[in-house]
Amino acid sequence: MYQRALQGFEKALGPDHTSTLNTVNNLGTLYKDQGKLVEAEQMYQRALQGKEKALGPDHTSTLNTVNNLGLLYKDQGKLVEAEQMYQRALQGKEKALGPDHTSTLTTVNNLGLLYKDQGKLVEAEQMYQRALQGREKALGPDHTSTLDTVNNLGLLYRNQGKLVEAEQMYQRALQGKEKALGPDHIKSETVKQNIASLDSSSSTVSKLDPELRIKQDKAGKETEKRPSRFRKISSKLKQ
Repeated sequence: MYQRALQGFEKALGPDHTSTLNTVNNLGTLYKDQGKLVEAEQMYQRALQGKEKALGPDHTSTLNTVNNLGLLYKDQGKLVEAEQMYQRALQGKEKALGPDHTSTLTTVNNLGLLYKDQGKLVEAEQMYQRALQGREKALGPDHTSTLDTVNNLGLLYRNQGKLVEAEQMYQRALQGKEKALGPDHIKSETVKQNIASLDSSSSTVSKLDPELRIKQDKAGKETEKRPSRFRKISSKLKQ
């Protein structure tokens, strides 16, 4: 579909028209989702160069492609390049949209994910807390994007060994996602898997919530039904 649209835009409007470039960007996202990372980078680079020329380096549409390149570089393991893209996108969005705009907060959340992968846990927590506070204010405490950041904080706390705090974040994310998306939605199931991954023998976690053992057992049983599916989604909560 995108290929057909791209050919049509190129013929009718030219290769450097903004509508053409938006389609190029979208095609890059499609390739990224398909695992075609080389082709995705080619599309994103073409879109970025065209948008910088047509709209300027600080236009929000340009910055969206910059953010997309950051996501791609992270998937490729190019963490230095990813951080450069995220920092550029963040600075530009803060200037153009403000520090509390939802698009700005998406990049803040993405930076948190990157810092976590780099082992910069203090910086990661700062980004997550900023994203969470901003999303709670802009979108509400029960919005799915807010809950994604809540879940990300749970993952971070677990890595830090803060199991009580991790369980609190997971339970909040689970309750919100089950309400918003349903108990069988893939994002709800991911949080259940996260709860099940907590050390079930930890007395601190067990004392925190007397119902946790039941929830852990239930989550473990449900994840066994979809092992291959969970392998694919274990790192998807990045929005």
